[in-house]
Amino acid sequence: MKSNSVKRSMLTVVITLSTASVYYAQTVKDTTSREADIEQVVLVGVADIAKDRKTPVAVSTIKEAQIIDKLGNQEFPEILNTTPSVYATKSGGGFGDSRINVRGFDQRNTAVMINGMPVNDMEGGAVYWSNWAGLSDVTSAMQVQRGLGSSKLAIASVGGTINILTRAADKKRQGNITLGLGNDGYNKALFSYNTGKSDNGWATSFLMSRTEGSMYADGTAFEGYNYYLAVGYQPSAKHDLQFTITGAPQTHNSRSFQSTINDHIKYGGTEENPNRKYNQNWGYLNGEEYSMTANYYHKPVMSLNWDWKISDATTLNSVAYASFGRGAGTGDAGRINNNGYTRLPRTADGLVRFDDIVKWNQGGVVADFGAVNASPGSATSSRGIIRRASVNSHNWMGIITSLNHKINENFTATVGFDGRTYKGIHYRIVSDFLGNNSYTDLSNINNKPNIVTNSFNANPDWNPFGGKTNDISDQIIYSNDGLVNWLGGFGQLEYTNDALSAFVQGSVSNQNFQRVDYMLYAPDQQKSEKVDLVGYNVKGGANYNINENHNVFVNGGYYERQPFFGAVYLNNRNDVNPSLTNEKITSFEVGYGFRSAIFNANLNAYHTSWDDIYRRLTSRTKINGVDVTGVANVLGIKEIHKGLELDFNIKPVKMLTINGMVSVGDWYFEGSPSASFVEDQTNTIVQEGTLALDGLKVGDAAQVTAALGADVNLTDWLSLNAQYRYADKLYSAFEPDTRLVTAAKPVPSDPAVELPSYGLLDLGAGARFKLNATQSFKFRVNVNNVLDKTYIAESRTNKAADPNEANNWNGINKTNEVFFGFGRTWNASVSFLF
Repeated sequence: MKSNSVKRSMLTVVITLSTASVYYAQTVKDTTSREADIEQVVLVGVADIAKDRKTPVAVSTIKEAQIIDKLGNQEFPEILNTTPSVYATKSGGGFGDSRINVRGFDQRNTAVMINGMPVNDMEGGAVYWSNWAGLSDVTSAMQVQRGLGSSKLAIASVGGTINILTRAADKKRQGNITLGLGNDGYNKALFSYNTGKSDNGWATSFLMSRTEGSMYADGTAFEGYNYYLAVGYQPSAKHDLQFTITGAPQTHNSRSFQSTINDHIKYGGTEENPNRKYNQNWGYLNGEEYSMTANYYHKPVMSLNWDWKISDATTLNSVAYASFGRGAGTGDAGRINNNGYTRLPRTADGLVRFDDIVKWNQGGVVADFGAVNASPGSATSSRGIIRRASVNSHNWMGIITSLNHKINENFTATVGFDGRTYKGIHYRIVSDFLGNNSYTDLSNINNKPNIVTNSFNANPDWNPFGGKTNDISDQIIYSNDGLVNWLGGFGQLEYTNDALSAFVQGSVSNQNFQRVDYMLYAPDQQKSEKVDLVGYNVKGGANYNINENHNVFVNGGYYERQPFFGAVYLNNRNDVNPSLTNEKITSFEVGYGFRSAIFNANLNAYHTSWDDIYRRLTSRTKINGVDVTGVANVLGIKEIHKGLELDFNIKPVKMLTINGMVSVGDWYFEGSPSASFVEDQTNTIVQEGTLALDGLKVGDAAQVTAALGADVNLTDWLSLNAQYRYADKLYSAFEPDTRLVTAAKPVPSDPAVELPSYGLLDLGAGARFKLNATQSFKFRVNVNNVLDKTYIAESRTNKAADPNEANNWNGINKTNEVFFGFGRTWNASVSFLF
């Protein structure tokens, strides 16, 4: 996917120190005197980059220096938290377990693009940031387009599009050695080197890093690596080729389940200061940290970009890419006397008693676990507990090409092609028997019972390209493949003159789905019916520059987007959804911009309607007194998202830049969708019905946000920065089972819980000392949440406040399950540039 601009050497995007504005120029010479003091960053011309006072979308851009200086040991998406209508949290707090919402839409419905390649999982739209843990090391710029955005592809940009551009092979010749430290044993080592472009057109950029330690929450040890190689070749002025490969093999312990506020108080906390580090998923096994919920993955991505300048008016831009992801997330399987491991008695500190679980599994007496194991060493779904790994591997290849032609001085046309093929590989295996010798599984009708005796370590595979999967005899509970093929075309016509720029564009795509199930069907019936679904979008917009200070824009569009894979084949079976329909998105936006030498501002309003949504939600409830953990497949959701956004930056003097933003949203559900609940242990439907959602507030993201910050260059070698951000109107997620309409509860009335508002202060300082013309040392320190504010970042439950205030914490029922945000954290680094 390409922008309308011609080849990389002619595309210059000049980015202000504020995250709010992007300035565009055809060449460096065209920049105005107003922009003369702004650092110029040449971006690889593979993504649809919005241009200030030209592209009619709401956009924010962050450059490489900001990411390197301010991110520190935070999660990659958190660098966007001072962008209007963006809410990024660490979620459970494991390494790479963060998430991001844009305008109230989660990251499954916010398109993430890396060098023009789509990243969202082709089955469920998910983005796992732990797979991209090294992106912060290799990103040259990141742009967030809120709303439908400027991408020509039929991608999942309901909330917005995040364009991430990695370093080009032809960066100037330079090397970098960086060492970093942080709280909870965090340490990082990085080496990178760029050769610069040689006389014969070759250039190479290389990076390798290793990070380890623990996150802020207890029991979240991690180890991660990152490698990046870019090779560029420009044989002539007409051709430019760039090959890149990057990957980040990692393993980390997670905090997958939210704990009640009561537990945060009970285990190591107080009423005034709950233990924000508490993690119910871990304990000690044989004296070493052990987590039931670990994650391990390696997802190398390769791409080849080719820019061909056919003539002065015509260019062809193409990218071919491939990704081979291998890894899994672990969890529990089985029970001890009808209790999952989270329901068993714990230590006084709230830790899982893994040594006692092993003892019970082997037939030992554990008094408070109940009856002794009658069949020691032989676990089943109802007797004994093991750790299993849910493998979620994939093979993904694609090609995107676009032909750009400048018809005349005012009109430019673009047509293109987008093809992808994807195979998702899903099954479970035993990760740790926890003292058992075997696990008996009854899920495979072709091998029933299947007595499994092999277990597999939770470590990433550094060489995943062979497509290796575990033998079916070692697989438990489920085993299936998801096949998705994508064929799309797109086109755009753009008009530009000195004052007006306007575009109309559209795309159409066909997705072909098929499911292959190796456990629930006989060999000749394992392949499902193939399903073809056609989606399309049409959108347009215009920007008018009233004068050199003022501009206005408007955009709008309509999407019919194919549903996710889980909505095509319901309830983890090959059954095709008889009510299958496209999701429908209608969005429009108006905006105003002001530019001057000292003050820049953007103000915009948006409205998005999203209908016929499918969601796969975690569900935990009790049925007939037994814990049931699984998922709820919800069909037919409708959401309305509307709001106002303001961002600005002020540069009163050369040494000082002030930036800020305010966003106010109103996001809510309409209607009553249907849902089916599938139990995790047996992969069977245990409950069906309708969910009462009409009028319920959309949770998981603050609907009101604000930020104010300052960057101060005290000298040419010393800089300081401060940033305060505020979140309000943050609502809990809804629990599918509590919204279920039944005869006893025909109209569930519990509203979403409004969580307490909060504000956080971050501070940073940096210094750079030049040794000579090519060598320098750089020092950086950041402190996040300087005031150590205690706050709730998200809640999965919506239990109303108790009339007895003693049962509430800051007005929130203490039986709600929440993730507290991190307390004060810090990081420091030293870099040698040569």
